[in-house]
Amino acid sequence: MRTRTRKPTHPGGILHRMHMEPLGLTITALAQQLGISRKALSAIVNERAAITPDIALRLSRALNTTPELWLNMQQAFTLWETAHTRTEWRAVQPVRAANA
Repeated sequence: MRTRTRKPTHPGGILHRMHMEPLGLTITALAQQLGISRKALSAIVNERAAITPDIALRLSRALNTTPELWLNMQQAFTLWETAHTRTEWRAVQPVRAANA
């Protein structure tokens, strides 16, 4: 696993700073454009919810990006969070062949 020292930015923060602010979009306006609830988009923008494949497809269509962009950002964020907040995974040992 690649070790990052800095926590990746949540994709909701990137959505807000790199897309919504420059375009002058409010949460309400973008939520309507995406066909989702204001509450759902607010949770993403405020970094309380994750980007799902459905949301990634909607964002990619609306903002002329790719769904992979959004999903990769979410995956990097989630993996970093889990690796730094959970410790149980460290106790797992490598699997060995039965005849070794």
